[in-house]
Amino acid sequence: MSEAESAAVVPGPAPEAAAERKPRRLRGHKKGAVTCCVASSARPGVVASAGEDGCLCWFDLRTKDVLLTIEAANKPISSVCFKPGNEDFVYASAGNEILSFDVRMGPQSKPLETYNYNRDEINQIAVSSKGFLAAADDSGDVKIVNTIQKCLYKRLREAHTSICSTVQFIPWRPWTAITGGLDSKLAAWDFSKGRALFSIDYGSPELQNGSSSGSAGQCFNPAFVHSLAVSEEGILGGFYKVCAVARGDGAVDVVDLEYELAPAKSKGPPRTATSTMSSKRTEPGDGSSNQSQVKRIHLDFTMGGHTAAVSCVAFSAFGEKGKFLVSGGNDASVKIWDWSKGFSSETNSDAELVLDIDVKKKVNWLCTTPTDSDNLIVCDTSKVVKVYNFR
Repeated sequence: MSEAESAAVVPGPAPEAAAERKPRRLRGHKKGAVTCCVASSARPGVVASAGEDGCLCWFDLRTKDVLLTIEAANKPISSVCFKPGNEDFVYASAGNEILSFDVRMGPQSKPLETYNYNRDEINQIAVSSKGFLAAADDSGDVKIVNTIQKCLYKRLREAHTSICSTVQFIPWRPWTAITGGLDSKLAAWDFSKGRALFSIDYGSPELQNGSSSGSAGQCFNPAFVHSLAVSEEGILGGFYKVCAVARGDGAVDVVDLEYELAPAKSKGPPRTATSTMSSKRTEPGDGSSNQSQVKRIHLDFTMGGHTAAVSCVAFSAFGEKGKFLVSGGNDASVKIWDWSKGFSSETNSDAELVLDIDVKKKVNWLCTTPTDSDNLIVCDTSKVVKVYNFR
């Protein structure tokens, strides 16, 4: 498939009508796939990407050409993130190392810091506002590094029995992190104590039987957790404090984190909801009648969702922040969901798919920018970063 081919909008159950569209193409990587990207929050329109060529590239969407390329590593870069509060600094993981760079030093920038606490290959890194750096690796462990004191702070282990694929901090709970793995588990941690707070096993018979993932038409992959996105504090009037889960069976779950983190005595069983078109709408038994808000929603193929593993999820930074959830998958599609409609039982409405984009190649990563145009950035199996408009 040539890169010149345009990306077409594919009809879903009731997605917003849109004409065939052609993405902008950002060129800067030399070879291989672009593995990840991150959008600046302090400088709208600035995007950093990383790839299998070991390079970091900076783009300003107001201009045509790449602003800066740093040859950061002699191996593929698996993850990249800005330092909160000072986006002149960026962290990147390559192999089992984490490197930091000051972009003001230009193309010849050398690593300012190098951390080698992970024994296996790192899959994702995240940085908290308090200066803690988390790194999830193939051993199933997560290492927490104190970047201020430049030392290992904690090792999070024993929650995952397989590869730990993703990690994020929870912004409104500064000592809490959340992880997902290829054991199909989602776990939350008090990383100050190195203690797991709760765990959800998407591979358990209870959750398998309660979902439509085993129905005809859904992909047969296990419900591995490939990616997590945690909502920013205060989105949509501050009513939602949630986490989106990209699953290997093609589904996307949205979980109410405050409900899951609440003491066991203060909550009834979680309410789970999907579209009325899905076979997974369930009504729990005792203890749920006083719950005014659904606690989990499940977005799957019956709603026009993915037919292969979901590789990445992100909450929208454009428009009303967090209103939309964006997911990308191995089925070469990007879905945009109006997810919050399904979270309130008082509105008696369902989450819905509003846009379905055929991007022609498997999606490795995506992010959104807080701009009115050129606001959806997609990294696929090519060396070119694609930019779409969503208005």
